[in-house]
Amino acid sequence: MTTKLRFFTEEFKVEAVALLESSGRPLEHVAKELGIQPSMLRNWRRRVPGTGGPPRLPIKQAAAPLSAGDPSAEIARLKRELDRVRMERDILKKTGEHFLGASEMRFRIIEDCRDEYPVRVLCDALGVSPSGYYAWRSRPESARKAANRQLLADIQRLHDQHRKRYGAPRIHAALRAQGRIVSRGRVERLMRHHGIRAQRPRAYRVCTTDSNHALPVAPNLLDRDFSPATPNQVWLTDITYVPTDEGWLYLAVILDLFSRKAVGWAMRDHLRTELPLAALTMALQRQRPAPGLLHHSDRGSQYASAQYRKALKEHGIVQSMSRKGNCWDNAPMESFFGTAKSELVHHQRYPTREAAKRDLFAYIEGYYNRQRLHSALGYITPEQAELRAA
Repeated sequence: MTTKLRFFTEEFKVEAVALLESSGRPLEHVAKELGIQPSMLRNWRRRVPGTGGPPRLPIKQAAAPLSAGDPSAEIARLKRELDRVRMERDILKKTGEHFLGASEMRFRIIEDCRDEYPVRVLCDALGVSPSGYYAWRSRPESARKAANRQLLADIQRLHDQHRKRYGAPRIHAALRAQGRIVSRGRVERLMRHHGIRAQRPRAYRVCTTDSNHALPVAPNLLDRDFSPATPNQVWLTDITYVPTDEGWLYLAVILDLFSRKAVGWAMRDHLRTELPLAALTMALQRQRPAPGLLHHSDRGSQYASAQYRKALKEHGIVQSMSRKGNCWDNAPMESFFGTAKSELVHHQRYPTREAAKRDLFAYIEGYYNRQRLHSALGYITPEQAELRAA
């Protein structure tokens, strides 16, 4: 089997170097995240103006010397902590039956907090005896509890690794992929019991489509058939926006419907045809599809423009467009943007467009395409789906 050569646009190279320079991480780590050879990233860095040397690491400031402190200030601090414990005790007494339940849960809370507060104060606040806590602590741990403790540690590790984007279904799939034999119900119970959940999505509205034009409109050839048999058979595309303190940053993406991989993207401060055309160029250079590929979009003026239609025709690509005002005709593309916004954009405030570009590049290329398990693919990554079909 021949290995398909990979092609990278200048925009990809610039964003890769910018990610390396801004992250402060080793070059090898960034290259692995993006799925490229370290030597490639090293060469790109030499060619980008203003770089060429190793990325600057943040300088660690020396810790401030400890001082003995004022005894009166220490007494005041202890009083504030005591008041806080008393307040927590009052709250826990009011909600104890609902929140704490069995004594074992209270003992676990004491075990977690014993380095921060005295055991006797914690026992008093939670309504249990110190002797009961120490008896529980000296009791040998059952095999089931030990297994749950290890499983919980693995769940927390995966949850943190994916920046709290994974809920129970994806955590379960990730554990199974690592060889852990565990039921989804058990994962759900542990996550619910310990308050581990995925970041909740926020509703959003995309308003980038200008369909009030007299340009030619292609028929809806896709007709909501979202199950192509092979990669590079159907591409979906759309444009969304990301708010920054400098103004909007517009993101155009081309998604391969088979693998759900973002095969092309571009980011600009405008909505002109050059934006989606740059995303199309990247996708064509990377994937090199055979003639006959179906390209589906909304009725935006950028996709109906003579320049864009000419580019599609030159590569033997058949154009398809959604019905007017019908987002369901391009539902997987809308889902991609919804995921990117709920997992990334809605949790950030970007001071500049460049800062947003860095984050979006790392998310699309380093995370979504290569690490994120996709439910529509049977909980494998887009890149895995593409490789399996090769």
